[in-house]
Amino acid sequence: MTATRITRITGSLVEATPAEHGALYDLARVGQAGLLGEVIRLSAGTATLQVYEDTTGLEVGEPVELAGRALSVHLGPGLLGSIVDGLGRPLPQLAERMGDFIHPGAQAETLDPAVRWRFSPRLAAGAEVRGGDVLGEIEERPGFMHRVLVPARLQGTLAELNAGEFTVTEPVGRLQDGTPLLLAYRWPVREPRPTTRRLPDDRPFITGQRVFDFLFPVAEGGSVAVPGGFGTGKTVIEQSLAKFAEADLVVYIGCGERGNEMSEVLNEFPALRDPRTGRSIMDRTVMVVNTSNMPVAAREASVYLGVTIAEFYRDMGYRVALMADSLSRWAEALREISARLQEMPGEEGYPTYLANRLAKFYERSGRVEVLGRPERSGALTLISAVSPPGGDFSEPVTQASLRVAGALWALDPALAHQRHFPAVDWDTSYSLYQEATAPWFEREVNPEWSVARQETLALLQRERELRDISSLVGPEALQDTDRLVLETARIVREVVLGQSAYHPNDASSPPAKTYLLASLALAAHRRALQALGAGRGLGQIELAPFRRAITALRDAAPEELEARAAETQHAVERLNQEGRAR
Repeated sequence: MTATRITRITGSLVEATPAEHGALYDLARVGQAGLLGEVIRLSAGTATLQVYEDTTGLEVGEPVELAGRALSVHLGPGLLGSIVDGLGRPLPQLAERMGDFIHPGAQAETLDPAVRWRFSPRLAAGAEVRGGDVLGEIEERPGFMHRVLVPARLQGTLAELNAGEFTVTEPVGRLQDGTPLLLAYRWPVREPRPTTRRLPDDRPFITGQRVFDFLFPVAEGGSVAVPGGFGTGKTVIEQSLAKFAEADLVVYIGCGERGNEMSEVLNEFPALRDPRTGRSIMDRTVMVVNTSNMPVAAREASVYLGVTIAEFYRDMGYRVALMADSLSRWAEALREISARLQEMPGEEGYPTYLANRLAKFYERSGRVEVLGRPERSGALTLISAVSPPGGDFSEPVTQASLRVAGALWALDPALAHQRHFPAVDWDTSYSLYQEATAPWFEREVNPEWSVARQETLALLQRERELRDISSLVGPEALQDTDRLVLETARIVREVVLGQSAYHPNDASSPPAKTYLLASLALAAHRRALQALGAGRGLGQIELAPFRRAITALRDAAPEELEARAAETQHAVERLNQEGRAR
């Protein structure tokens, strides 16, 4: 058989022939250095491969070895706390061997083959098993149980299942047909993991951020697009969600971000303390890192690697938050690869299949009933940052995301420059999950939750209209009722919706506290309107004591909330009492 050799090189694209026995998306080792690549086109015995590493120095005539399998990730215990690149190679281990730069053709196993894990079986010999069944458990991190599952396409009768300590390459049991059962197995990253059925979007994904939970909620298992220009706080939002959102695990994908930014993230994430355990947030985090100076092909693969790891833990029955930062850099990689393939370009040079690829990625989120026994459900909530050039939301990546995402958290640079966090534009943002999640909030928090939300949005909308008018005629020309709207809406914006990511009592807000703040602000507005209706002027209504009281309530420790709430309620009641003119 004639050896397959390189016939053409164009950047990260390589053509090799003969390749009659190749298959689409087969992995390949390219050149003498063994660079990792993937078959993306087959034509008349010629394979076009995208190489995931720097092709500098590669020569025509060098050999190509097809692996006969697609790009896969090794799924098993040991993923939590790991930092891997877009191909699943653990970066700390590579740094120990090679220093700060990855050598071409470097290989490293995602899971350490030397680590032994204590396995506790949950089934016995003779049990009938099928894909998704829980074989047993491993304490992967302190207090976190890793459920060892039967691979999705496997079924049979257990011949043996043993307790003890095993590596990820040693069998813990066997089926009667001799098939070994391991703690880990490989799964193609481009193939969604199967589930039994999707569940309704009726449970909210509690973020701890008032503007999201109150105005633009996302369902558990939902998807959110977070577009924003440089400096609008996308990374800070994702760190806050990783720390405080009600998720069992976090998978963070740094896709095409600048190296200095990723360096900050890698330093800051381990320093974040999990409020539930007091340990590092990395105990329940997997980080997939692919910086802008890495080859674009690996950037394109990184999002699939991350979502596959998230699906793996979802199938154990956990709630997983997947954060992709950012899909714009992933789309730019698609555009560059498409251009080198000489494909017909679409809008702004992006490939015509951009919307299709984005939709397939977003569709991998969801709350589902997973395969196997015991019956259990898991959720994969997708929060995807988008970095539109110049903050232009009409560009193709943002628009394609909006067509398939269930919620939009649009970030406003003007609010960010005012130090308003989260810098969410409430006029542009929306959520398609509000109606589905409202019954949960009304049942678990307060029956008036939806009413308060509608009143708040109406107040903010009216404030925007009045600000446009006052910019023309001046605020003094407005009626007292309209000036009151401006005053109370400012309190809502700055105190109720704004949060400090660094304040120990305000970085996260449970839904009950969120509703308390919003309802008191609305009550103050109604009280002040009553005073105006009784003939008093706006100058006679002292809003300053109320503002001080609600600010103290916002910053109060949990044990002080009840007392601060009573003081704020008292400040509300005083608003329609006779007082001195300011």
